Amino acid sequence: MAELFWLNDTQWAAIEPLLPKLGGKPRVDDRRVLSGILHRFREGLRWRALPEAYGPRTTVFNRFNRWSQRGLWQEIFAALVACADPPRIAMVDSTSVRAHRAAAGGKGAQSQAIGRSRGGRTTKIHAVADEQGRIAALLLTPGQASDISGARALLPTIPPPEELIADKAYDADDLRAFLTRQGTRPVISPMPNRRAIPPFDPVAYRKRNLIERAFCRLKDWRAIATRYDKTARNFLAGICLVLAVTSWIS
Repeated sequence: MAELFWLNDTQWAAIEPLLPKLGGKPRVDDRRVLSGILHRFREGLRWRALPEAYGPRTTVFNRFNRWSQRGLWQEIFAALVACADPPRIAMVDSTSVRAHRAAAGGKGAQSQAIGRSRGGRTTKIHAVADEQGRIAALLLTPGQASDISGARALLPTIPPPEELIADKAYDADDLRAFLTRQGTRPVISPMPNRRAIPPFDPVAYRKRNLIERAFCRLKDWRAIATRYDKTARNFLAGICLVLAVTSWIS
């Protein structure tokens, strides 16, 4: 059996104050339940395959799902990000995640952020990382969505950085104009077919590897490297919880 995951004292001290406080009957040990949720995402297990050390498996899943419906995991992630200074240098990129057949059949509107691309049925994670390689904002789209469309939706939601670093998939005049208007210097690799090449700083561009490394660390968690969750809400919630614990708690 894989080594069990347990929240350490530092992680728990940061997360515990952000959990809902309810009157009445006390909840089953929150620290144990959250550790079980994170163990599931790290190992890529079915919920019913969780080790007994985390308590009743239905309790672990129901707590995760119920608080996902409330948006709690995203709120915890956002609260921890807000404790840091806004990034001076930011990077935007995306990564595709293969959707397992168990992820099919999610009920609700739209496609649950699963679409068809060259990799098959996939979900695309669009993200912005700071100069320390910490993902500070993200959204999900179906896998066939373009990188630039994700950036257009994501970038207006973050404080304007001094520089934004991106590869040539983000080389669009409207995005460059948006960045310039808000006082951000675009460090975007130009498309080779451009007639007029915009200014480009190849030295600053080297920092783009930070977001690629952030995606690699995120995909060390098996239930994120492969999507098993039927709903985009639960998949996003799991990503936010993992990022909160691994990137934003020192």
